[in-house]
Amino acid sequence: MNEDGEGMDEQLHTMLGQLDAILTDLDAEAEAKAAVIERVHPRHREGAVNLIHYSLLRDHDVRELQAGLSAIGATRLTTTEPAVKARVQAARNVVGAYLGLPVKFGGDEVRDAFHEADDILDRNSDELLGPNAEGTHSRIMVTLPSEAADDADLVLSFAEAGMEVARINCAHDGPDAWGRMIEHVHRAEESVGRRIRVAMDLAGPKLRTGAIAPGPAVERARVTRTEVGETITPAKIWLVPAESGGPREAAPEPPAGPGRPTVTVLVDDRWLDRVAEGDVLSLVDTRNAKREFTAAEVVDVDGVRCVLATGDQNAYLSNSTLIQHDFERTRISGIRDLEQHLLVSAGDTLTLTTDPTPVDPSAGDMVIGCTLPEAVRAIEPGQPVLFDDGTIEAVAGESSVDDAGNTRVVLNVVRAKPGGTKLRAYKGINLPQTVLPLPSLTDEDIVAFEFVARHGDIANVSFIRNAADVAFVLSTLAELADTIEKESGPEAGERARNLGVVLKIETIPAYESLASVLLEGMRHENLGVMIARGDLAVEFGFERLAEVPRLIMNMSEAAHVPTIMATQVLESLAKSGLPSRAEITDAAYALRAEAVMLNKGPHITDAIRILNTISAKLGSSQRKNRIQLRRIKSWHNAL
Repeated sequence: MNEDGEGMDEQLHTMLGQLDAILTDLDAEAEAKAAVIERVHPRHREGAVNLIHYSLLRDHDVRELQAGLSAIGATRLTTTEPAVKARVQAARNVVGAYLGLPVKFGGDEVRDAFHEADDILDRNSDELLGPNAEGTHSRIMVTLPSEAADDADLVLSFAEAGMEVARINCAHDGPDAWGRMIEHVHRAEESVGRRIRVAMDLAGPKLRTGAIAPGPAVERARVTRTEVGETITPAKIWLVPAESGGPREAAPEPPAGPGRPTVTVLVDDRWLDRVAEGDVLSLVDTRNAKREFTAAEVVDVDGVRCVLATGDQNAYLSNSTLIQHDFERTRISGIRDLEQHLLVSAGDTLTLTTDPTPVDPSAGDMVIGCTLPEAVRAIEPGQPVLFDDGTIEAVAGESSVDDAGNTRVVLNVVRAKPGGTKLRAYKGINLPQTVLPLPSLTDEDIVAFEFVARHGDIANVSFIRNAADVAFVLSTLAELADTIEKESGPEAGERARNLGVVLKIETIPAYESLASVLLEGMRHENLGVMIARGDLAVEFGFERLAEVPRLIMNMSEAAHVPTIMATQVLESLAKSGLPSRAEITDAAYALRAEAVMLNKGPHITDAIRILNTISAKLGSSQRKNRIQLRRIKSWHNAL
């Protein structure tokens, strides 16, 4: 044998030894984790074994082995997720064949493993999310806006466009509105002739900035102008009778129109009754500037006589502003307090405090509260603190306790927008490296959880960090099911026990302990995973967003657990009516998951239709991360 042949044989023997070692390790790891495997639901036993195999494989660097296998035309082990052991066995068979060895692993054992694994994932996906449309692998989950509670036709339009799962966010509205939304979903089901699952999000504890004291009650009626100062649209004031129109919040809406928003004010009823179309109204605004407005329209809104007045100059209005008509004056009211903010720049020092007292930015102190004091007390020096979806990043310094017993943590701001970022009240706070002493379900979540167990099909659970959080969720569901059974009978109790549970992976701890999170969740028969890309981007930084969702999807596939890809899919299209080129590509990637979540927007129905079309196009071209080589008709005469 020549030198090259001897070298090849040596390389093949090396690969054979590596593959045998991996197979030995896989068996040993599964045996060591036998007790963990025994705890999962029988439906998930094969998935649990495969997940343990996959976790072990991903704990090794096998790139050199992959290169060697690729050189001889064998599997590169890049799509091992469905059946790890069978794929390694197949590679071992190929290497052994090159060396003239008999096939070690039988054909059925290896050949059918992928097909059977795909069948298991399909069954689990159908159980959780419902059957997918013919020719597709993914379902479309659509977030219902608040209007869906009172607009059955809106929900029907979503269903007709292709919605397969309706999502309700329990952080908004309430049980009455949720119930009406679900009723409209069921009516839409009857119209389109197919089942639509209802998924409901449990918010979990929310870390947000504390209250900021309101500023003065001033609003500005504004004109819009060209670059050379010519008026395009006038400043607009919507005059509503104070007694007949009710409080500002209940006042009739002004007519829609172009230009800046219309300022709504309340005025004396009898004074307004004497204003006719074309009359001139004068006032002196808060800057002591004289302004004139003309009564452009007199409008009857549900029996309330209102006036739309327009002017060609900006006017600053307050609740002390007097407005005059025909030498008679009245004081306006209903002007809202200005929303204040902190302007935070890189290099600033910001203090995060447990003190719930609203902070006053006009005092000059860079201090902000937190809605969850336990979180502030848990922060340690050197840990990152992120505000408002990561638009502000700071690093924690020393903490102290003031005379009133409030903890104060000094934060050194390292990133903000050029010119500063506005930090407002009740914006999100992320603490990616802080161990938070908080349960995964709040008292409000548990109340909502019972509603979901009675009326919904799936609970999407936020704030999962580790297996203990999952155990708490499942034990809470078991307790709720027992309560429901006592109150409503065995059928209702069994329905609650079979509720779909989707674990939202949105934190660094959840990602780092994903295998144990999945194994704990697999104690429950009806399980899924949601990949919350928005929160993951904040926690990890955008530079890691290219790989983290993919890795979560891979590990979930190894467990034969369906995934839902969430956050900003076709968001430009849903909001503006036009998609970006990048988000069409992103949608194609998202469709590798068993479901894709679309959020709200005025053009959401168009987004559903387009996603449905893309899903049908890709149904015969991709399966998870495996490209399927269908015939490309467009290339028939390419040569």
